[in-house]
Amino acid sequence: MKLGALLQPDVPASLADWTYAGLRVLTGAFLVYGTWDNITSQERMLEFVQFMSAFGFPRPDLLAPFSVWVQFICGGLLVLGLLTRWAGLLVCINFVVAVVMVHWSEDFRGWWPAIILVFLGAHFFVVGSGRFGLDRLAWRRESHGE
Repeated sequence: MKLGALLQPDVPASLADWTYAGLRVLTGAFLVYGTWDNITSQERMLEFVQFMSAFGFPRPDLLAPFSVWVQFICGGLLVLGLLTRWAGLLVCINFVVAVVMVHWSEDFRGWWPAIILVFLGAHFFVVGSGRFGLDRLAWRRESHGE
């Protein structure tokens, strides 16, 4: 076996469709899971309002539920691969705000979860739902890179 083949193994391109779908579905599930308690519990939502207030957000009484619902709805859309580009854009914007308002003074480890969600959202905006999303079925539009 040649060194080049060992260092750069041939992998079927179709596997990228599966890994991308997994990334999209898991990201969406993470967002739904992470916001469910705020949606189902007024007490948890109030804690989030207080959290946002402590970080100087204007009108945390409005922005906290807005952020929670954006994450929850966009998470569900990502799981389905429906309106993926818009969901990705909103996730990206939501977590840019989180990085700037909450994580800016933290070290890289503190930034990591939010900054990853910024770039995942941006990637979903650029690429779309991929082969296994409902966007492809609903609009018969090829995603970027297919």
